[in-house]
Amino acid sequence: MTAEAPPAPALSYGRLIPVTVHFDDLDALGLLHNARYPLLVERAWTELWQDRGVRFEGDWAAAGDACNAVRELRIGYEAPVTRPGTYAVHLWLDRLGTTGLTYGFRFCSADGAVTYARGSRVLVRLDAGTLRPAPWSEAFRAAARELLRPAG
Repeated sequence: MTAEAPPAPALSYGRLIPVTVHFDDLDALGLLHNARYPLLVERAWTELWQDRGVRFEGDWAAAGDACNAVRELRIGYEAPVTRPGTYAVHLWLDRLGTTGLTYGFRFCSADGAVTYARGSRVLVRLDAGTLRPAPWSEAFRAAARELLRPAG
């Protein structure tokens, strides 16, 4: 007889995206290397948007809302990840502007119960021709609103 895993805590906002930490993501001390956290968050963010039809397929002019750049990244490390396996990234939006957005994230256990790192990242939507800020499409904005963290 096997014991059932406890239920995952319910998320009141955002999405929990599974990610995998591999053995070669660990540093010489056996800890998840600090540079891997943003990489794993980026992979989770990319997966979330690809599932909603926003993707880059090699052509910036056709990329639409996927043509964006990072303006700022902040991350704080709370507890070490000491072994390979399945974890998760909790993603949400803190702000959705005309040409930019700020999303928050937590690198956490697969069930979302334990937080290892948290942070935020500011993205700016770009016009592919000029590389100047451009407005998000209405389709993107509608999908993004579902990720907004409630005020308070």
